Amino acid sequence: MEDTAKYLIHAGFVADGVIERSDVVGAVFGQTEGLLGDELELRDLQESSKLGRIDVEVRSEGGTSRGTITIASSLDRVETATLAAALEAIDRIGPSQATVEIDRIEDVRAAKRREVVERAKELLATAFDEQVMDSRAILEEVRESIRVGDIIEYEGLPAGPNVAESDAVIVVEGRADVRTLLRYGIKNAIAVEGTDVPEAVAALTREKTATAFLDGDRGGDLIREELMQVGELDYVALSPPGRSVEDLSRHEVHTALQEKVPVEALERERSTESDSATASQPGSSATDGGGGTVAVTTETVSPQPAESADSEPDSETTTGDTAATLAAQIEAVSGSESARVLDAEFRLLESGDLDAARSLVRAAGDDARTVLVDGPVAQPLLDVAAKHGVTAIYGTGEGDIVKQPASVRIRSLDAS
Repeated sequence: MEDTAKYLIHAGFVADGVIERSDVVGAVFGQTEGLLGDELELRDLQESSKLGRIDVEVRSEGGTSRGTITIASSLDRVETATLAAALEAIDRIGPSQATVEIDRIEDVRAAKRREVVERAKELLATAFDEQVMDSRAILEEVRESIRVGDIIEYEGLPAGPNVAESDAVIVVEGRADVRTLLRYGIKNAIAVEGTDVPEAVAALTREKTATAFLDGDRGGDLIREELMQVGELDYVALSPPGRSVEDLSRHEVHTALQEKVPVEALERERSTESDSATASQPGSSATDGGGGTVAVTTETVSPQPAESADSEPDSETTTGDTAATLAAQIEAVSGSESARVLDAEFRLLESGDLDAARSLVRAAGDDARTVLVDGPVAQPLLDVAAKHGVTAIYGTGEGDIVKQPASVRIRSLDAS
């Protein structure tokens, strides 16, 4: 009945005594019976579902009972108002005198209409998608979905669809970077998926023109260093410092790839920076006769006694004792947290910070024969040294070495 009711009659009553709910229901049926004629007989209206059940709430306090009567009606307005007025004719409930007064007649449909209006306002404000895409945005979204769907697996690694056929390859860090490049139309990228460069990626860099396009953070630097050791990089595309490739815009990606730097130029730049840092130390520069500055390598030299003008030259010094020269180089490195690269005659080729040891070996090229490091000898330095023909590395100990190249001997600075 409540689902089809059009009106709700709300009435309040007061009785001079303690009564129960059944007393109120009996008074409503008994005292309105025959009052309004057969057409508005309450029992008949309930049987025909034109009138709902009579809901009563009663509370008694101090010998007086008060409560409410609620009746749902599907009659029209006139019939409902007449039936409500008939309730006020009740003057006795149970054994007690009582008065009944209609509080209000609620239009259920009006309440539902108010709910509909409020909900419609909410839907109007929140449910509609306000974004209207123009034709260009629609086409671009379709293109991007196709590009993203083109990601393939190359040797178990996320890659663009053109990696195998293209003459060039772009090495990135993860799947998200491959997806970003695909979105911008670049289909020859492959991800290393971690800091340990897979052999499949290293092999691609040896077979194709390889560009490293990595994040501008320390993780990207580490992956680039390993790629230069295990593979053959040709170019490096530099991301903005602290930025990830996946976060770059189309313009930033294309700019970075267009301005890629050859690996040789990058290594020369690093070597120059290392030499400049060494030359800036106290006692490391002097002026030539023309007023220019000449870099001087700082070495620890033992004081020699003064020789008279007629003294004979030392024969061993004249011939150039190589053992004495190597000892002087080792003495200069010990305790300095630096590295040196020497040729076959133990002459200095490159020097710089300990962390730049691998770059120093690369800068020295195939002339390098001996490397001195004021620190433990680690696997990455061994690999680079073996590649460039180094035969001996002197250090303070051995680091994490997995594979010892047969062509390189490891010696201790202290024992030399």
